[in-house]
Amino acid sequence: MNLTSKRAYFKRFYFPLSLLLYKGNLSPNFVTSLSLVSGTIAGVCFYYEYLLTAAFLLLLSGLLDLMDGEIARISGNTTKFGAVFDWIADKWVDGIVLGTIAYVYTDAFWMILAIVSSMLHSFLKPVVYAEVGYQVKIKGKIQDPLENVGFFGRPETHLSILIFTFLEKFTPYEIGLEFGIKFITVFTLFSFITRLVYLYQNFRGIKDE
Repeated sequence: MNLTSKRAYFKRFYFPLSLLLYKGNLSPNFVTSLSLVSGTIAGVCFYYEYLLTAAFLLLLSGLLDLMDGEIARISGNTTKFGAVFDWIADKWVDGIVLGTIAYVYTDAFWMILAIVSSMLHSFLKPVVYAEVGYQVKIKGKIQDPLENVGFFGRPETHLSILIFTFLEKFTPYEIGLEFGIKFITVFTLFSFITRLVYLYQNFRGIKDE
């Protein structure tokens, strides 16, 4: 599963909302800020076990994160700061949400492993772009094969959190958020290893200049 590779398909659903926010004169950085705030409050709600509110806010945060880039491209207002701010906001939300859920429902070991695996999986891409380079950048969006490598990234993580949140809330079975964090962590680590193997196979013979 790689939902990121299906971005063009999902775009048809959130693009009209992006256009609506653009017509409302909301800047890309403001929408990124809304995503960051929504995700942070979601983490707080997970801590106090307001699960449905937390799930809604996390879903809202993810949707806003998709739309900020689209608004930037529609308006032609893609900036270097905006790209960096988007990365920072994403990782802040992921760290807060994963860390909080793991803290409440598991233990310190899984909390640390969940956060570290998520950060490694995501930050591998900008490290590769800096050290290896990328093919092309169109209106602020990098087009690169690494985007399609790996099978469990940020979209899959958020979707899994939503699913296991509802299982935690509405089912009596032991497959709620405790299991969910372990599931997310293990699959994220395997996906990270997949990316490392891809890089080794394709770049191990290339000398650093």
